Amino acid sequence: MTLELQDVPDLGTTPTASEVILRHLRGAIVSGDLAEGVPIRQDDVARLFNVSKIPVREALKRLEAEGFVAFQRNRGATVARLSEPEIVQIFEVRAILEANAIRLSVPKMTEVDFDRAGQSAEAFAREPDVSRWAALNWDFHASLYAAADRPYLIRLIRSVNDRVERYLRVQLTVSGGHATAVAEHAAILAACRAGDADRAATLVYDHIMQACQSLQTHLRAAGR
Repeated sequence: MTLELQDVPDLGTTPTASEVILRHLRGAIVSGDLAEGVPIRQDDVARLFNVSKIPVREALKRLEAEGFVAFQRNRGATVARLSEPEIVQIFEVRAILEANAIRLSVPKMTEVDFDRAGQSAEAFAREPDVSRWAALNWDFHASLYAAADRPYLIRLIRSVNDRVERYLRVQLTVSGGHATAVAEHAAILAACRAGDADRAATLVYDHIMQACQSLQTHLRAAGR
């Protein structure tokens, strides 16, 4: 006799409790809702998700491996604090990866790609809510790289961006960061439309590293 059941969930695709917790905590750290240095108490998280501490501990260990969480003696897990040299290195990796991605993408870009990137650039330029700027900035960048057809590279770029998104939010709101980014986005898109992959790559690299320099200036002025 064959067992037949209706509407049975595929447990192979159902996220585990630790994965759900991981995504929630990572998202809160990336968005800045959990600020650097803030303790993440396992008991509180376990109560929030109505689970034991085991999946919470698993999620925190994975976040530690990704660099989002640090374990400290007598304090437990806290949101990791990036030093200025670490931030600069991450921006450098971003610049290298994204310059390569757009160099691969430009020769394959179509009018559909240009229109999508243009809409993303416009949405970023017009958005009055500063809390949305980082996400819209990523949408624009991602739209430029999609035609490269390098999903692994795009996922790597996304993960690197996640490490510094909370700092990018700061950079975009100080020293005219948003207005500068709008102008630089327009120049990058124009190079893509012109089919000039090398110029587009140079502009993307400079765009990212100039944002890094602006952030450094702000952090130092704030005594970071």
